[in-house]
Amino acid sequence: MAIKTWKNVVKFPHLASLVLLALVAVAIHLTRNKGNDTVQLENQVLLKEDSSKNDSAPGCNLFSGRWVYDNVSYPLYKERQCSFMEYDFACEISGRQDLKYQNWRWQPHLCDLPRFNGTALLEKIRGKKLVFVGDSLNRNQWRSMLCLIESYLPPSSKKSVNLTGNLYSFHSTEYNATIGFYWAPMLVESNCDDAVTHRVRPRIVRIKSIETHGRHWIDADILVFDSFTWWMDPIMTILWGSFESPDAIYKKVEMKLRRYEIALSTWSDWLEIHINRTKTKLFFMSLSPYPLGNTVWSTDHSCHNKREPILDERYWASAANRSMMRIVESTIEKLEERGLKVEYLNITQLSGYREDAHPSIFRTFWGTLTNEEIKNNVERYADCMHWCLPGVPDVWNQILYAYIMKS
Repeated sequence: MAIKTWKNVVKFPHLASLVLLALVAVAIHLTRNKGNDTVQLENQVLLKEDSSKNDSAPGCNLFSGRWVYDNVSYPLYKERQCSFMEYDFACEISGRQDLKYQNWRWQPHLCDLPRFNGTALLEKIRGKKLVFVGDSLNRNQWRSMLCLIESYLPPSSKKSVNLTGNLYSFHSTEYNATIGFYWAPMLVESNCDDAVTHRVRPRIVRIKSIETHGRHWIDADILVFDSFTWWMDPIMTILWGSFESPDAIYKKVEMKLRRYEIALSTWSDWLEIHINRTKTKLFFMSLSPYPLGNTVWSTDHSCHNKREPILDERYWASAANRSMMRIVESTIEKLEERGLKVEYLNITQLSGYREDAHPSIFRTFWGTLTNEEIKNNVERYADCMHWCLPGVPDVWNQILYAYIMKS
């Protein structure tokens, strides 16, 4: 049918000329329009192309794409309806009124991100254990995962989380499946390892010791690691020996990259020796970027009052430390050479575009701070590190879901 139509155009040269002129006019219009309308038009084209894309396209890079406004399909759940919500990430409940941050969908360039299906995931991990291991950003992602699956659980399901030592866990009796989070912000042992009280200074790290943590998640079927933020202190104390030993050696060091490298080497050596390669699937989340500054989170307060994502795909967040990312990538590559595969989920750039999606002052705070005190001191209290839920960590979990379902 399309060939016949083109033949008809060729038969009538005047008609062909008109078609050609129309195409040129459209091209000129699009070239001149460099404002927001062009971005919107590009988004519309992407939405049309989505229907012909294949989410299993060979070589598709789920991490390269753009954010598209979609208030029809997103958010994937309601903040106030999630029984697992943590107030640190509950921006709407904490007073944020602009909720547009909940309606942005991540659109890879060459394929679609598979829509999350909680039933399919729960069936996939039936009789198994999925554990997130790391810091509060990994806890942010774990809470997101629980909110994503909640609507797929039977109404009679018990929706509670238990804390045993450093391990938070939700267990679905219907699927005999556990989704947990283990607090280990440095991965190796430190004086910051208490799951509740961990805002300790100075930070002391047993950089060659991980066994105390590892024995709690060695039996997991899926492990999702992260560790970055807590290594950013300019000076850190390294402990050689145990905390209890009178002969232990404490040494203050700078060398941020070197100490991070040693810690990841300890982590990778432990995995190589102890992980069951036929049973356990391993993931490592790349760093979640944030602007460095002087708030209580060691971030800048620049995310406050941001309303839109960054749409310039060339943008790279200033605190997305490429050197530290290369250390992680190198460690994972060496592990693979030794026969142990770790999937590296590089969510750094897609997250860096979303300065609008941090809690800022719309979260819980410790102590006796009043709302007025917080509002009058944004430079001190704005949280530009963590993420509101629903929000960016939901996309991390959609990507994780895609990998788990294809494994």
